[in-house]
Amino acid sequence: MNRTEISPPPSKRGKLSGSQNVPAASFPEVLRTFSWNVNGIQPFLQRSITSFFGAQEPDIQSDTAEASLRGFLRRHGWPTILFLQEVKVSPEDAATIRAVEKAVRVGSKDSSSEPDYVAYFCLPSDKFNARGFGRKVYGVCSIIRKDFFDRFVDRIRPVSWDTEGRFLVTETKAIGNWPKLALINAYMVNGTENPYKNTVNGRVTGTRHDRKLQVHRLLEAAIRELQAKGFGIILAGDMNVARSAQDACPNLRMSPPQHCLNRADFEARFFSKHATSDIGHDRAVSPESDRREERLDIGLGMIDTFRFLHPDKRGYTYHPRGRKVFGESCDRVDMIIISASLEKELTEAGMHETPGDRGPSDHVPLYARFAPRTFSTPNRDDTSGVGA
Repeated sequence: MNRTEISPPPSKRGKLSGSQNVPAASFPEVLRTFSWNVNGIQPFLQRSITSFFGAQEPDIQSDTAEASLRGFLRRHGWPTILFLQEVKVSPEDAATIRAVEKAVRVGSKDSSSEPDYVAYFCLPSDKFNARGFGRKVYGVCSIIRKDFFDRFVDRIRPVSWDTEGRFLVTETKAIGNWPKLALINAYMVNGTENPYKNTVNGRVTGTRHDRKLQVHRLLEAAIRELQAKGFGIILAGDMNVARSAQDACPNLRMSPPQHCLNRADFEARFFSKHATSDIGHDRAVSPESDRREERLDIGLGMIDTFRFLHPDKRGYTYHPRGRKVFGESCDRVDMIIISASLEKELTEAGMHETPGDRGPSDHVPLYARFAPRTFSTPNRDDTSGVGA
C-alpha cells in the first residue's frame, strides 16, 4: 500500500483528532471514553529526570515524552473513562495498585478545579494460563472520573468466565436522557498455537486459537444478557484482530489460516445482522461450558465507532516498536464498539496516532465521544451506502 493513501499522514493525525486540548465536559451532557493498551503500566508511575525541570508539552514526533496518567487525563480534557489494557501488574502487587490509584487522584500541586479519578483493576488469577513474568501479564484497569462514578456507576465487576484478567464491566444507572450502560474494558485473547489449559486441573484442552474463539462466544452471550436487561453496550479495548485490509498496513494477516477463521468469527458474532455459525469450532472447554451444539442466532449487529463515522479513512492503533519509520507496519486492532441502540448518541471517534501519543507502549490511544440525543451532533464522514 502506498503511504500517501493514509489520511491524514501519521505526523498530523494527533493534531487533527477532535478530542485533544478540549475543555472538560461533564456527564450527562457528554460521555468521553478513551482506551489504550499501555503494554505495562510501570513507566507511568516512574518520574523521568526531565520531570524535575518543569512541565513540558509532549512532542508528538518523539516517543520519549514523559509518561504520566494524570498528564494524559489533563492533556485530553479530563475524559469520563480511560480503559487501560495489558497493565502487567501481579495480583499480589498491592504497592503498584496503590500507586496507580494515587497517580490518578488530584495531587497537592494540582488545581482544585481539576476532577478526581478512581481506578479499578482486574488482574489474572489463572495459575495455569497466566503465570509468566512473575504473573505480570495481561490485566486491565478502568480509570473513571469520580464525579461520574459517584453519581452514575452502579457497580464494577469482572466476568465469571475469565481468569486471565481480561475483562472489567462498569454498569451505570439510567439517568436523564441516558439508558443504563455497560462499559466493558476488554483485552481479547491473541490467537496462537500455544496450548490452553483447563483452569482447574491444568490439562491441555486446545490452543490459544481455541480459547480466543471461546471468548468470542462467551462475550457475545454476556452482551446479549446485558442487552436483554436494558443496557446499552460500550465495548472498548484491544480486540487482537484487524477487521479488514483497510485496517492493516501494509497487508492484512492471512497466515496461518486460523487467523482468517478467528476474524470471520469475530465479524459474524459482533457485527453481522445475519445468522452466525460455529465458524472456528473452538475446542477449549472451561468448567462453565459444555460441548452441546451452539444454537445458531443473529449476530449482535454492533457498531465499530471509528469505521462507522469514517468509512474510508485509514487509521491504526498498533504500531510495533523497533521500526525505522513510524507507521510503516501497523494494524487497527483496538476498537470502541457499541450497541446499535447507541448510534444516535455517537458523535466522534478516532485515535491519537503519533510517536508521542504511543509513548512507552506499542499501541496508541483511541477515543469515542457520546452525547444524549438532545445534545448530539454527529461528526461523520460521507457514508453513502457504507455500513459499520
